[in-house]
Amino acid sequence: MLDATKNAGITLTESLAMYPAPSVCGWYFANPESKYFGIGKIAKDQVEDYAKRKNMLIEEVERWLRPQLDYET
Repeated sequence: MLDATKNAGITLTESLAMYPAPSVCGWYFANPESKYFGIGKIAKDQVEDYAKRKNMLIEEVERWLRPQLDYET
């Protein structure tokens, strides 16, 4: 619908990050009672737990979550 590549020059990388980096995408809700918060980086133990619960390889999870990881892979 948006045709972001043609209209804004935005593409997705192999790890599904938006390029160029300053591109922004999300759901935005306007409500005076809304509470907004930030989340921290993801630790190795969280990746291991997630991979186990999703029956995925840790390397695959790390590839998809690399921008949010709090450690080097």
